Amino acid sequence: MLMPPFRALTLTQIVVPDTRDELLSARAEIFAAGVVGFDTESKPTFNRGDVSEGPHVVQFAIQDKAFIFQLNRPACLPWVVELLQSEAVLKVGFGLQSDHAHIHRKLGVRLAAVLDLNHVFRKEGYGSSTGVRAAVGLALRQKFHKSKRITTSNWAAAQLNDRQLSYAANDAYAALVVLNALNRRREDLPIRWQMEEVAEAGDA
Repeated sequence: MLMPPFRALTLTQIVVPDTRDELLSARAEIFAAGVVGFDTESKPTFNRGDVSEGPHVVQFAIQDKAFIFQLNRPACLPWVVELLQSEAVLKVGFGLQSDHAHIHRKLGVRLAAVLDLNHVFRKEGYGSSTGVRAAVGLALRQKFHKSKRITTSNWAAAQLNDRQLSYAANDAYAALVVLNALNRRREDLPIRWQMEEVAEAGDA
């Protein structure tokens, strides 16, 4: 039996904050939510020995909306850093050790209040790296589509296209939806309140 597609956020539910008012509003909504889906995107490297300069995009998703912060817009940086370091905002995603490594190298900060859903699924007997597609299938009985072409697109572009925005937003949003579907008590979740320093961004 074919699974129905994941109920994704639409473009009208995706915000790319840039002005001070937009950033203030995004910050307020994220802090009010308290728990957000979280992910990052980086322009890929294709040559051996090249080091990624990412992340270029940091995204947070709440129950009905996602916020896409482009780090090539300097006005975004202090707001993103505050959110990344805040223990008042639980950031939920998949494979977050790698995201943390890139963030620490680029911004010099450590993630706080992190829940890697791979660890939740591992405790249930699944593999060490379940990933968002498999998790959506297991928890929601829905199919989550990820385009390799968009995965490897230019995330450092000054203007992201609609497909990139949808991809980035729903990567973060799916993590939040999966967490809600799992219906775990917060005290039972393997939350890491402070991530350790890492030497290499490739470590995971």
